Amino acid sequence: MGDKHRVRFDPVDLEIEVDEDETILDAAFRQGITLMHGCREGQCAACKSFLLDGDLQLDRYSTFALADYELEEGYVLLCKGHAYSDLDIELINYDEETLRSAKPLRDLTAEVVEVAGLTHDISLLRLRPLDGVALDYHPGQYVDITIPGTSEHRSFSMATTPATPGELQFVIKRYPGGRFSGLLEGGPDGIAAGHELALRGPYGAFTLRERSERPLLFIGGGAGMAPILSLLRHMTEAGVDRPAVYYYGARTAADLFYLDELKALENVLPDFRFVPCLSESNGDGSATGAPGELECALGLVTEVVERGEPELAERDCYLCGPPPMIDAAMALLTGAGVPHDRIFYDKFTTTAPG
Repeated sequence: MGDKHRVRFDPVDLEIEVDEDETILDAAFRQGITLMHGCREGQCAACKSFLLDGDLQLDRYSTFALADYELEEGYVLLCKGHAYSDLDIELINYDEETLRSAKPLRDLTAEVVEVAGLTHDISLLRLRPLDGVALDYHPGQYVDITIPGTSEHRSFSMATTPATPGELQFVIKRYPGGRFSGLLEGGPDGIAAGHELALRGPYGAFTLRERSERPLLFIGGGAGMAPILSLLRHMTEAGVDRPAVYYYGARTAADLFYLDELKALENVLPDFRFVPCLSESNGDGSATGAPGELECALGLVTEVVERGEPELAERDCYLCGPPPMIDAAMALLTGAGVPHDRIFYDKFTTTAPG
């Protein structure tokens, strides 16, 4: 262990103790503080803050998350920052509702119940926590799953809610040669029912802001379905009746999944719409998909949102999916007058393939 220092956060009047050997973000987790964060790998910029005073040094990070000129101006990444003196840091992104609502981090072992294909490149992974140890988490959060036989991990969002403590579901995009996702493709060395996996979590601030009564806009794509589905399932369990619409972007109808459940939610949630969006037509110029030849909107998901939602400024917006989709959605929403503090996103970055 290294020397310990005090880190004060403005403008929330909050102070924590940080060891030199841990990142500022990890120190906050340890003390029950939920600072804004995403990938925790120095790639997504969700934890970007401004160093007002003190000696802070950064581990390796991506310049896409923190440009060189930003570093020179005083911006830092809390997921890669180590304190070597007392620090005064200004939080750029923070949420009073979630700041002090951290769930305790815990390590647990879970048994694989099922690995099933949802599309040609997306799998469902169902796990059952062992030893009676349930994971306490906020809907929309994620865990780290250790790659079997290694000390490496991959991060995946739960599609379930704490209302089903005996099961955790994950929607995982498979990448060719992926260190973890490739193990979901079957074969003698793959992950299968009965195997055990090590988990650590929960992490993430992609959670429903319960105090708000504003209408909700969800925009997702790919495996970004998981945390949004968790939020929607939570809304049904908690009786949330805020108007909500979910735009989900896919390439073709073959890339859509969970359609039955999402359409059924329109009959459960009092004012909810699900709008599947296809960037490519079915070859005949149509945009339909099973079940029942479900009508889909044609175009990139952000294009469909722009056409279908002329009044965006008064919504709370939740975005989850690949970085290009998030970047396009952010530009659309901010251009339409949505304040930054009403846009919540989970950008699915990757540290390495799969």
